[in-house]
Amino acid sequence: MHKLLIVGAGRGGSALLRMLNQMDRIEIVAVVDHRPDAPGLALARSFGIPTDIDYRPYLDADLDVILEATGDLGEYKHLRHLKQEKTVLIPGTFTRIVMKLIRERDKLINAMMQNERERETMLDSTHDAIIGVNRQGVITLFNKAAERLMGIEASKVLGTGVTERIPNTRLHIVLETGSPELNQEQILPNQTRIITNRVPVRNERGEVVGAVAIFRDITEIMALAEEVTDLKELQSMLQAIIDSSDEAISVVDKNGNGLLINPAYTRLTGLTQDDIIGKPATVDISEGESMHMQVLKTKKAVRGVPMKIGPKRKDVMVNVAPVMVDGELKGSVGVVHDVSEFKRLTEELEKARRIIRTLEAKYSFADIIGYSETMRLAIEQAQKAALTPATVLLRGESGTGKELFAHAIHNGSERKYKQFIRVNCAAISESLLESELFGYEEGAFTGARRGGKRGLFEEASGGTIFLDEIGELSMNMQVMLLRVLQEREVVRVGGTKPVPIDVRVITATHVNLESAISAGKFREDLYYRLHVVPIQIPPLRQRLEDIKPLAMHLLRKYNLEYGRNVEEIDERALQLLLTYHWPGNVRELENVLGRAMIHMRINERMILPEHVPPLERRAVSRSEEPRPSLQATGKTLKEAMEEAEREHILRELKAAGGNRTLTAKRLDISIRSLYYKLEKLESMGIIDQSK
Repeated sequence: MHKLLIVGAGRGGSALLRMLNQMDRIEIVAVVDHRPDAPGLALARSFGIPTDIDYRPYLDADLDVILEATGDLGEYKHLRHLKQEKTVLIPGTFTRIVMKLIRERDKLINAMMQNERERETMLDSTHDAIIGVNRQGVITLFNKAAERLMGIEASKVLGTGVTERIPNTRLHIVLETGSPELNQEQILPNQTRIITNRVPVRNERGEVVGAVAIFRDITEIMALAEEVTDLKELQSMLQAIIDSSDEAISVVDKNGNGLLINPAYTRLTGLTQDDIIGKPATVDISEGESMHMQVLKTKKAVRGVPMKIGPKRKDVMVNVAPVMVDGELKGSVGVVHDVSEFKRLTEELEKARRIIRTLEAKYSFADIIGYSETMRLAIEQAQKAALTPATVLLRGESGTGKELFAHAIHNGSERKYKQFIRVNCAAISESLLESELFGYEEGAFTGARRGGKRGLFEEASGGTIFLDEIGELSMNMQVMLLRVLQEREVVRVGGTKPVPIDVRVITATHVNLESAISAGKFREDLYYRLHVVPIQIPPLRQRLEDIKPLAMHLLRKYNLEYGRNVEEIDERALQLLLTYHWPGNVRELENVLGRAMIHMRINERMILPEHVPPLERRAVSRSEEPRPSLQATGKTLKEAMEEAEREHILRELKAAGGNRTLTAKRLDISIRSLYYKLEKLESMGIIDQSK
């Protein structure tokens, strides 16, 4: 008894089911089709045969034969991979041959009911051989295809007993049993291999009145099938080895066109066989050079080359080796290792570490890079301020890292596990800023949310609120902010009831508030409320010794972001950075290093001078730097530096005849920075700009 699984319950599968169900030596274990409404499934259930939409549960070691009746080449390949080694898989092409035989048989049987001449014409024109006998076993039909296959003329066999003239015939048995014999393979005396169907012929009363055998030469087909089977078995074995690997593998021919990829490659890149097979080796590369093409040119293996591949720009590391057969290059094999997962896990670990430590704020004092005296002083002041609930005012030019300090102060305080809310006062219009900071009641204005909305001060209660660009607030908003700082309560827009808050306020500005007060643009009472703990963050040009550690920190950051492996900066490139004035401060340094890495090749490890983008502004001249006095003055370093800066500005302003544009050029700073410094000097009573 042979156990058979039918995959496909369409018309072909249904017809085969009807025939195979009548065979004693065949046990149909199940009929499977992914379409629940396939006609063959209902037929199978009527025969008491199990049905399913998934064939995998039936692919066990006891299964002898799988009859694939879907005609889908992909389904056939899938079954070939999943089946047991001992299980025979009959392809859909074979099934179609059988079904064609059945259809042609039906046509011929129907044609026999027509007039004799039409019947003979049709029977002789068919490619299939047909032998028919009457109830007594006498041959009544022997078409030309039968003459060709049997090597016997019809005139010599018609009217004779079938058992006498046809070797190994079983038509007389079909006459006796009335049971069809389908898809029987047989070898004729002339060694021709045939596949035959023998069926009884019944009259309208159901009585057996004859039998017909329909057969076809399958000698060449079977020889080709065996050869193809051998090749497919070899291919299947190699494919199984490659497919079982968790490493992504791609193979190209000697011309650099894709030959093979495995499922791991598709999972990694998102590219299918249709995207790769027959296409150039460069088709999957998002960033970097094709190592397949390099290996085909040099015939030498490469290892550990980083690149980005696929539409998702996956970060990978590739090893590629040439395929040599008898000393001749036939192609190359690449093994691709996914490093984006390691990168993602590293980022997630870092994110989790920060969340556990800080909840909302991202940075701590450990993230602030600075070893210069001025920077260490600013950090020390910030660390002391973090231990108190006092309001902090962070001052410094754009790009110096004021927000970084705000994060660190929050994380260094007792409120580090509470909310940290950041607000850029210059980025929000005054009308919107009021409702965002203080909230609003229902119906306060058109479009107000039902039930009203809590403001950012309420959201930050118990934690910290960071107000960046505080110098850009309008006078009206300054009054409202002053009340919040004094009363520690807010009144929502459209409301009358004050809401108490417990919030630590950190502010930041690059504006000279003292000059703004003199110009009537900033309230003096608010200034004193904010100026409790002022912290001056020095510009990058005043702490050039921090450039190298900052640059190395940024290299590590961009290596993760860009998928690079840059390890160091050439001394000549570092000198370019050290002699530049950095009007954009650390933010500009980030920009310069990011562009430098983009200009580098994917496998370069060191930033060279040619990678650094042009630093268009004049570098700081060492001869222009003020010479320190050799005598003790009793001043702090900060006071001495501020005094030297004041003297140098005044000296250059005088030399330029009071021309501020020329002075800014001589000082190699922006005209805006010069006006800022002059306003500061005016507020101190050192100069009078009105003159």
